[in-house]
Amino acid sequence: MPPQPSPTSLSWSEQPGDLPRNLVDRRALDRLLAEQFPEAGGRLSPLRGGRDAAETTLSRIDPRRYTKSRNHLKGAVTGLSPYIRHGVLSLAEVRDAVFQRIRSRDEGSKLINELGWRDFWQRMWRDLGDGIQDSQEELKTGHDPASYARELPEDIRSGRTGLACMDGFQSELTTRGWLHNHARMWMAAYVVHWRKVHWKAGADWFLEHLLDGDPSSNHLSWQWVASSFSHKPYFFNKGNLERFSDGQFCRNCSSSDRCPFEGSYEQLEDQLFASQGAIRDVPARRNRNQQQRSGRQQGLNRSGHAAMARPKQ
Repeated sequence: MPPQPSPTSLSWSEQPGDLPRNLVDRRALDRLLAEQFPEAGGRLSPLRGGRDAAETTLSRIDPRRYTKSRNHLKGAVTGLSPYIRHGVLSLAEVRDAVFQRIRSRDEGSKLINELGWRDFWQRMWRDLGDGIQDSQEELKTGHDPASYARELPEDIRSGRTGLACMDGFQSELTTRGWLHNHARMWMAAYVVHWRKVHWKAGADWFLEHLLDGDPSSNHLSWQWVASSFSHKPYFFNKGNLERFSDGQFCRNCSSSDRCPFEGSYEQLEDQLFASQGAIRDVPARRNRNQQQRSGRQQGLNRSGHAAMARPKQ
């Protein structure tokens, strides 16, 4: 691996009009950004950038715990996605770090698989180009694509839905610039299936805030949830959310007595999707990329890729 630049050095020379490179502390950076970009709301994310922070985060990964707990909001996820997204860490570097921490390939296979899928999304982007902005396949929800709203509702954007889970996810998204993969899946499903908003409105909103926002994985994962890049839509119920969030939202939710996620999967399927037989039996519409992903059955728990299997009750 070639030597990495120091945190204060950049590969290009300073130009007139550039922002200062050397600041006393993060408060100085916060003030500078507020002066330069007064239209931008919020404050700096607590997530730290740079090579030192990336190496520290990499040194803490535990592939075995990741495998066992990655679907839980409090699970041992890596937190590496922002550094991979911006090229501070390479996929090969993370892969090598995983192999150094495991005794057998089985202990690290889940995490290695996620790195492989991140590479896959990049290759898809290279192949599709701006085509990732368009639905890759017809929806399998039974609804006319034109029936989905093209603008994100203000109550979702501002975190005032009255649902503790969704408002909590909005807060974390807009203040930290990061969300656990499962939270991204739940929020995307809520936006698309419960609120009937076109997937691209949600995907664009995520990219406004995510520090690890990668257009390919973000847009194609939203399409996976919507079913325009998969053979069925992804959705969830209250039991699934309670289990993997350890009930942290449902306990104090003001909408707990009228939770839209309450019910079995069969009940929610009937409620959300037009009658067309069981969603799970809708045949896949194949295109040139489907053979590449037909064997994918497990969720991708890195920077926001939706699970491929129907969630368990």
